[in-house]
Amino acid sequence: MTTQTPETIPTDFTRLMGCAYPIIAGPMFLVSDEGLVSAVSESGGLGAMPSLNWRSTADFRKAIQKVKTLTNKPFGVNIITNKANTRQHADLDVCAEEKVPLVVTSLGSPKESITKMHAVGCKVFCDVTTLDYARKVEDLGADGVIGVSAGAGGHAGPISPLVLIPYLKKHLKIPVVAAGGIATGEQMAAALLLGASAVQIGTLFIASREAPVDASYKNAILKAEPEDILLTKKISGTPASVIRTPYIDKVGLELNALEEFLLHNSKTKKLMKMLRAYLGSKTLEKAVSGTTWKEVWSAGQGVGLIEEILPVQEIMEKLIKEFQSAKGRL
Repeated sequence: MTTQTPETIPTDFTRLMGCAYPIIAGPMFLVSDEGLVSAVSESGGLGAMPSLNWRSTADFRKAIQKVKTLTNKPFGVNIITNKANTRQHADLDVCAEEKVPLVVTSLGSPKESITKMHAVGCKVFCDVTTLDYARKVEDLGADGVIGVSAGAGGHAGPISPLVLIPYLKKHLKIPVVAAGGIATGEQMAAALLLGASAVQIGTLFIASREAPVDASYKNAILKAEPEDILLTKKISGTPASVIRTPYIDKVGLELNALEEFLLHNSKTKKLMKMLRAYLGSKTLEKAVSGTTWKEVWSAGQGVGLIEEILPVQEIMEKLIKEFQSAKGRL
């Protein structure tokens, strides 16, 4: 059965953000650069990038300005809003000044982000893993939530997407984006059927021609199975999904007793979080950019559904065709 790729897939998310398709390319540390972000947005989705992918706030501003030269379509920026991110306020100021269409907040209160971005007519979505937190951000004025479920790359949530998405949809008035293990158009159709207004896809875009990562990382995604995705606290102190490698086996998945004590002690907690974030980012940076014995590759369970490295445009076209085919079967 042949299906024609639609010009748009209208949902609450696409209407709110002004994009053709309800697909966010998840903001990935050291992966989402200006080229990848703009390619996704140009293809009808919404590309997003973490502000911390750049070494300084000044460099981050230049990255936003470069994206604007590559596309006039909407894009997004992820800002870590916990105390360990000492740049969050400066980076948020840049987002407001540059009028970034969408800010996605993670790991902290979105209150300041909502106030500043709404003042310049821009939107804020918040990563959530529980209904309790989702209700809090809705009350603060968030425009939507990204329901990060089990199977996601990076900091995954504990709840199955089959439960989390309709659960959030049932209790919230704002749009819900489904995130976690999504790598096909069929899954996208399922997410929208469950009540999502869009999907956030990360790992699939690491296996794109545009992703600025070493070939060994992309090949690891092609070879990995869902069983190879492990949750480790060793990177940031918070459970994060990575591909199993000999290095991960060697260092283990849990913090030792001293690390746990320092991470939860009121006097050392902030410093420990900052230290873990710094050390973790350095390890990830080396693994992403070249061959190293410290192989730490962030990925979600969707690896089992990824079989080839394609240009972003082809990835998007494939997702939409699969989505249309799934709709037809329903």
